[in-house]
Amino acid sequence: MKIQLIPAIDILDGKCVRLTKGDYDQKKVYDDNPIDQARRFEDMGFTRLHVVDLDGAKSKHIVNEQVLCDITSHTHLEVDFGGGIKSDADIQKAFEAGASMVTVGSVAVSNPDLFVSWLEKYGSDHLILGADTSHGKISVNGWLENSEEELIPFLGRYVNEGVTNVLCTEISRDGTLSGPAIDLYVDILKHFPHMNLIASGGVGSTDDIVKLDEAGVPAVVFGKAWYEGRLDVNRLGYGK
Repeated sequence: MKIQLIPAIDILDGKCVRLTKGDYDQKKVYDDNPIDQARRFEDMGFTRLHVVDLDGAKSKHIVNEQVLCDITSHTHLEVDFGGGIKSDADIQKAFEAGASMVTVGSVAVSNPDLFVSWLEKYGSDHLILGADTSHGKISVNGWLENSEEELIPFLGRYVNEGVTNVLCTEISRDGTLSGPAIDLYVDILKHFPHMNLIASGGVGSTDDIVKLDEAGVPAVVFGKAWYEGRLDVNRLGYGK
């Protein structure tokens, strides 16, 4: 299996939660301690972790940088962090708190010049373009708003600027366990075959990850499927 598996921790009110379709009113708490959860992922053999500051996404500035710092200082996980990064101060906080990579979505829509300046300053290896989509349009601000940006042209513009890492979430699938939007990812890779595309949203079983791997998707973020006991991590080559 070639696909990179990236477990996710979404933080709301200091706890590990999962939302359904990005709806803050549809949350489920899975762990009161994100650091303990991160350690469990590391103990199972995972080396990468996707952390989302849901409080930050809603507040439009980083809120949980201390939780990020605790995770990076108590594990050896390579952490990519997103949620609420809207300013130079926010992205600096994330890297100072130990993030290896930062995911940025809303700013790429609202302030392209700022996003490109970050790309130039921190490098494409450390910046992930968050392309969260609903009905073919990019959603922003913790998925609370839809923009008029069409997905493929949006991606194309930033690939031309040097973006190589893209996290794409199909919002209608996120947290539903109904299966990932494989056709969407295949289409993206048809347009951008060299993109390090990270699929997100809808993973509900081990077979879903196998199908993404077979489709040639480079990486996948998963959360709820693992928390709900739907993934056979031993079959995927993890666990002890």
